[in-house]
Amino acid sequence: MLVSARGSAPRLIDVIAGEPIVGNWWSHRRARAIYAVLSRVCDSEDILVCRLVEGRQTLVHRKLWPALVRVGDRFADDRVSRVREEHTATGRHVTHDVPFPGWVPAEVLREGRTLSEAKALALLGRWLSTSPHARPRASSTSS
Repeated sequence: MLVSARGSAPRLIDVIAGEPIVGNWWSHRRARAIYAVLSRVCDSEDILVCRLVEGRQTLVHRKLWPALVRVGDRFADDRVSRVREEHTATGRHVTHDVPFPGWVPAEVLREGRTLSEAKALALLGRWLSTSPHARPRASSTSS
């Protein structure tokens, strides 16, 4: 699910608002509720915020992390890096990226290694096609 940018996946801000948001969501009548939910979701240890779908901030639940680990080499590094946002004391907004697989817990790495590629693709396949910066598959034949 996308956080707030428009794209091929649903947006969390629309779900929170209960309707499609046109324009800046900060001007929506439910902006405070949207902000509160977004903050909780994005700060959750069970949610990965990355740029998986179309380079836009994407939310990936922990249940899907093993599949992402299994096929992570299909994506450009910036698509599977963890994005953490920080609001500094001065009010500045700073984004920190944690490269893949540095953010992945050891147990998820192990589970991802045991997951078949077919199963991982079945779980993530729809979103693989929406990632124009996916890496090409390495050929298994040599010339």
